[in-house]
Amino acid sequence: MARTSRHEKKKTFSNIGETTPVPEHPSLEEVYEETPFSEAFWTYLNYVMLNIFGWFRDLLRNARIENRKGSAENNPTGFVPLYQSYESFYTRNVYQRISDCFNRPIGSVPGGKLDVLERVTDDYNWSFQFTGNKITSINLGSYNYLGFANNSGHIAENVINTIKTGGIATASTTQEFGTLMQHRKLESLLAEFLGTEDAIAFGMGFATNALNIPSLVGKGCLILSDELNHTSLVLGSRLSGATIKVYKHNDMIHLEKLLRDAIVSGQPRTHRPWRKILMIVEGVYSMEGSLCKLPELIELKKKYKAYLYLDEAHSIGAMGSRGRGVVDYWKCDFKDVDVLMGTFTKSFAAAGGYIAGNKDLINHIRTTSHGTAYATSMSPPVVEQITSVLHLLLDDNEEHEGHRRISQLAWNTRYFRQRLTKMGFIVYGHPHSPVVPALLYSPSKIAAFNREMLKRGVAVVTVGFPATPLVLGRVRFCLSASHTKEMLDEVLKHAEEVGDLLNMRKSKLNPKRPFHQTEF
Repeated sequence: MARTSRHEKKKTFSNIGETTPVPEHPSLEEVYEETPFSEAFWTYLNYVMLNIFGWFRDLLRNARIENRKGSAENNPTGFVPLYQSYESFYTRNVYQRISDCFNRPIGSVPGGKLDVLERVTDDYNWSFQFTGNKITSINLGSYNYLGFANNSGHIAENVINTIKTGGIATASTTQEFGTLMQHRKLESLLAEFLGTEDAIAFGMGFATNALNIPSLVGKGCLILSDELNHTSLVLGSRLSGATIKVYKHNDMIHLEKLLRDAIVSGQPRTHRPWRKILMIVEGVYSMEGSLCKLPELIELKKKYKAYLYLDEAHSIGAMGSRGRGVVDYWKCDFKDVDVLMGTFTKSFAAAGGYIAGNKDLINHIRTTSHGTAYATSMSPPVVEQITSVLHLLLDDNEEHEGHRRISQLAWNTRYFRQRLTKMGFIVYGHPHSPVVPALLYSPSKIAAFNREMLKRGVAVVTVGFPATPLVLGRVRFCLSASHTKEMLDEVLKHAEEVGDLLNMRKSKLNPKRPFHQTEF
């Protein structure tokens, strides 16, 4: 791609001159390739063998022929077991064997690169001892989308100065003495950034969903939830007491059918009209890398007089030409989304979450939410981190840091996805999503890919059942503006090597072939 002169002197990112803006009218479709029969067969066979040998070894353990290598619950006589035997089957026979791939301790800032602390075990992964060595690796596992997770620079200095003047905690709830001028400033900037009348911030992203959905809907209300919604949304929906109906992921036909049936039939038994109908969706789905079909959702919302709750945890800052999330990406009106929710834990490299919308909505949440009445408000240094990032993102000047980071992330995403796809990997998600899942299928490959990539200096997250469907185990790459083109090329080189080693390059839509730089 041709370089533009205004970017030639920028030093923040090595390949920023090669970036291009996000398309004004996105039209690319998500493609989900069918699982190859051979992979499905071997994956199911692996789990069958796992169960057979797992139960056989459990029999040997119960007969004291084999020593138990994990923790065991010794229940007193007459007490009900805390854990059923089958519930811990996965822990005993799978997790304990591959737990070296999870919960790895990190000894550095989670930027484009990080230091993984090396550890060894002599009790079958039940406990670990640190060797003192560090493995410097390219970081493809953190949600550091815009690369603000730094411990140096002007934002870090602002945060440190705030600790000196405002302390490290409010030690009170929002409704008591936990609301500072910094909180009001943050909420004002957030409303300006999102184009809403008002906003409110909370100290925990998970709790933003779990504690606030119950203040919006209750008994006599209907929630229509995407089947892949995050656990925080599921918990909040259940706590509300509202009736919940789940529709197939991103299936607007199924969603409209549920809406139509709800309008026609009303509530069960009484057939009275529902007090409210709330559709709950995510902007970017963190395991699939897919985007919600926002224009169609807004059309359905208006047609059936329903409300729309949009969780932008993984899309705020990471999607759209101005970083305003999927509403910005799809060029929709922010006022068409009734409840805009998001978190500060990803693109803002901080903690907490927010809800934005009209003043009546936000005032209602301020007075009725458990999150404002009982939870400690956001600490001042965290507020300063978010405020400093917001100032950068509100600046639409293409020469300045905020816009350059957004453009860098968009370029990195397209480049990495296209190259991975051309290599023959089966890749899920939207072409512009910074969450890039590549299918591994077999449980043995899940651990092997993780370990082999770390040997080559690449830290990745691999995920399998029960977090994914049985035959859809995967590696989930998370891209960041802090990644340079050289870093991505190195990751892709190692991914190609390990992909061949584990026979992962199975795509029939994109058969593996050499990639030439002139193609991008």
